[in-house]
Amino acid sequence: MAYLNDHYLKLKAGYLFPEIGRRVKAFGDANPDAAKRIIRCGIGDVTEPLPEAVRTAMHRAIDEMGTREGFHGYGPEQGYEWLRHAIAEHDFRARGLEVADDEVFVSDGSKCDCGNILDILGGDNRIAITDPVYPVYVDTNVMAGHTGDADASGAYGGITYLRCSAENGFVAAPPAEVVDVIYLCFPNNPTGAVATREQLTAWVEYALRHRSLILFDAAYEAYISDPSLPRSIYEIPGAREVAIEFRSFSKNGGFTGTRCACIVVPKTLLASTRSGEQLPLHPLWARRHTTKFNGVSYPVQRGAEALYTPEGKAQVAALIAHYMGNAAILRDAATAIGLRVYGGVNAPYIWCSTPAGLTSWEMFDRMLGEANVVITPGSGFGSAGEGYFRISAFNSRANAEEVARRIKAIAW
Repeated sequence: MAYLNDHYLKLKAGYLFPEIGRRVKAFGDANPDAAKRIIRCGIGDVTEPLPEAVRTAMHRAIDEMGTREGFHGYGPEQGYEWLRHAIAEHDFRARGLEVADDEVFVSDGSKCDCGNILDILGGDNRIAITDPVYPVYVDTNVMAGHTGDADASGAYGGITYLRCSAENGFVAAPPAEVVDVIYLCFPNNPTGAVATREQLTAWVEYALRHRSLILFDAAYEAYISDPSLPRSIYEIPGAREVAIEFRSFSKNGGFTGTRCACIVVPKTLLASTRSGEQLPLHPLWARRHTTKFNGVSYPVQRGAEALYTPEGKAQVAALIAHYMGNAAILRDAATAIGLRVYGGVNAPYIWCSTPAGLTSWEMFDRMLGEANVVITPGSGFGSAGEGYFRISAFNSRANAEEVARRIKAIAW
């Protein structure tokens, strides 16, 4: 008899985005004409082509692979040294942040890394997660057996939920109780909030005081335009002692379909054994990464490296400007119909209150049915997301303008 992982049975319903896909399909099957008009502003998937510098580098790499001299088989699981160097140099050291090349591990996505990091963390950790939150943080902890069962509200035992609201600017403060592992995401998915330097300093000081570990998801850092806002947790003194940072090429370089990201694990970062011995996490992650992962393909890594060339940087800046232009259009439309609107300034997500009397999923159904626009219901990100919905700015300019027109046309 083969036994399954019982922890999977604790998961509530389906993962948010497949559930959205199911509902959209059901609507399209029942309304084939309307299905042709559907514009998707739900899942945060980019829409614009890969930058020319990336495509050129990938073509060149493919041509290399077509020769015996240039062929590449298995590469280093941690990533090629030239890409790890480019990441550490341009994203960190050029900004005065101490990150060594070998502290960077190249991967196929920060979503994967956020779940895989649990392989080297014990099951006794008290987990702190903001609410609302990117569902992967919660679900992977459930799958790993780090939580209890869910209650009627969907909250899992063993997790400390840090409520985010308009009152605290959707940035939670450290809790009064002690927690061991803390998930932070800034710019935030789904709310679009960005933590100030003072707010992140409070978190780092809390982690230093309690020997906690911060898992810092910086997938959207490229969208921060305000120079006073930190783009890396390592801008905060002491963070190298308490934080792991996740980065991605998906949202800045358009790699959602190409898959390339990285995780930074400082060699100064320690965690405790059951006996109380303090040991570094870096060699444990290196062992996990090289055992369970065979590396990102050579052409993709060459494409990622090209993002750091002058041409690549200019093309990334143009992509960011395009999506943030969409965000401004969508923000204005939501504001025009009287909704309370957050985000969309240093982040590609607009977080809106629902009209009075509508739940998050009712708003989803109304937007789909009346505007043929797919948004993301806030309750899918946690109980504190009820009464809100997320609009993604990842789209063409024509689609963003059409969505704005349709939103304004509904009789609210």
